[in-house]
Amino acid sequence: MEKANQNKIAIVTGGASGIGLAISEKFVADGIQTIVIGRDKTKLKSVKNKLGLLCYTISFDLTDIPAIPSLVKDIIKQFGHIDILVNNAGINMKKDFTEVTDEEFQRILLTNVTAVFALSREVVKNMIEKKSGAIINISSMASQYGLPKVIAYTASKSAIEGMTRAMAVELSPKGIRVNCIAPGFIATDMSAKALNGDKERKAKVMGRTPMGYMGDPVDIANAALYLANGEAKYVTGIVLPVDGGNSIGF
Repeated sequence: MEKANQNKIAIVTGGASGIGLAISEKFVADGIQTIVIGRDKTKLKSVKNKLGLLCYTISFDLTDIPAIPSLVKDIIKQFGHIDILVNNAGINMKKDFTEVTDEEFQRILLTNVTAVFALSREVVKNMIEKKSGAIINISSMASQYGLPKVIAYTASKSAIEGMTRAMAVELSPKGIRVNCIAPGFIATDMSAKALNGDKERKAKVMGRTPMGYMGDPVDIANAALYLANGEAKYVTGIVLPVDGGNSIGF
């Protein structure tokens, strides 16, 4: 398996913690050279130490939209090409609808939507040249049904699912598959912040998840590896819930 993937280059944004870290680990274990993009230099350093030779880290703030083209150019200069892009970086904010400011709303859209678009656009230019590639976007249960107090996050993740379909239709004829994973409630620091201290919300999550427990980041990583590699060669434009049945739960 390792030999098949040795020349594959993947980018994972927000790959230094939680779901992104699990995806980066899974890719490296499968022999894929993985470039982890994140903001926290300390976290990036520990990821590099943990994942070893096939892992490369870049400290970059994805909200710096004008700098994204040169970031991608530098990556291509160093690695030659990009085979896989996982748009995982995202921020959330829990706040009453009427309390959310215009600036807060825009800040979340900037990170979760605009940066995803800009990075994908630049990476796709390279993928089109070699007529192959796989893009994986990360959505959320917030786009599968209504969740209170996360209006900006919900708007951003609904946009990601629409963009996934639009990208897949336009790019699949050029050899680029575009898919999306909609994680359910996964045990990470981000979900802990949203659920711990909110017993009612946590009980609701568990109550409507037929499997009765929260997922593990590796569950998302397994789905990402499947969508990234040749086994999913005829799969494009899907939104795959990995959620213990949460999205269909009663």
